[in-house]
Amino acid sequence: MDVLADLLSRAHARGSVFSSLALKPPWGAAFSGTRPLTLHALLLGDAYLETGAPHPVALSTGDIVLAQSGNPYNIVSTPGAAATPIADLRGEGSAADGTAELLCGAYTLEGTVCDGLLDTLPRFLILRADEQGPALRATIELLSNEVEHESPGQQTVLDHLLDLLLVYALRDWFERPDSDPPGWYDALADPALGRVLRAIHSRPSVHWTVASMATLAGMSRAAFARKFAATVGTPPSTYLTNLRMDLAATALLLPNSTLATVATSIGYTTEFAFSDAFKRHHGTTPGRWRAEHRAAAAGG
Repeated sequence: MDVLADLLSRAHARGSVFSSLALKPPWGAAFSGTRPLTLHALLLGDAYLETGAPHPVALSTGDIVLAQSGNPYNIVSTPGAAATPIADLRGEGSAADGTAELLCGAYTLEGTVCDGLLDTLPRFLILRADEQGPALRATIELLSNEVEHESPGQQTVLDHLLDLLLVYALRDWFERPDSDPPGWYDALADPALGRVLRAIHSRPSVHWTVASMATLAGMSRAAFARKFAATVGTPPSTYLTNLRMDLAATALLLPNSTLATVATSIGYTTEFAFSDAFKRHHGTTPGRWRAEHRAAAAGG
């Protein structure tokens, strides 16, 4: 089980391209900053990212920006250029005769599974073209080629490429010396700890104990517990509980889910034990949590 892929898939992290524009200066795109995670790829030309900081950030062909929710921001051809809301912005010409090609996509993230992952990222994550690995550069090239001409199934292709781009971008970021990756990401490089992490993500309903995890790692219980806590940042039992509770929060929102089925899916034998653990972790009962989040999703 690939832990990064598991977190993204369980959070239903799916990308969708919502804008691909060829732009001639002066131009500016305004973003509300309300989406959980937005990606901007400058496929052609130069631009500036204005975030409210004293100085805008210069962007060049091939650069990628991952933006988390927060204050509004702009991407413009020159600092101070008038910015139009992205929904109202219209491109001019094509990639062949435009001076900039800007692709924007948004990711849907459900539940709390990805919260710990996003907490390790800056509000604006910028990956320069010359800092990207070969897989990420190849995906950018595929995106650039795909947007040049309309073809059958194009939106589906772009959306899938956007999913790949997120994984590659996170990989490249976590490998940078100035990044602060989550502890589990560092632990994956350790054969013993990585084996345990992949197993509990693959089978969270198993009756895992520190002893059984240590056996899987091929270590003594005490040595495993010390190494896991030092590398991941939490004791193994705490990590397992956090994972299960995040999975439960997401599962509770699925159609036709019951407390019994959710409890069983993450390793609890009774609804009472699950409800008690959920309340300790989330501060409210599973039923109340589900009702509040469904009401919020419905705008109630």
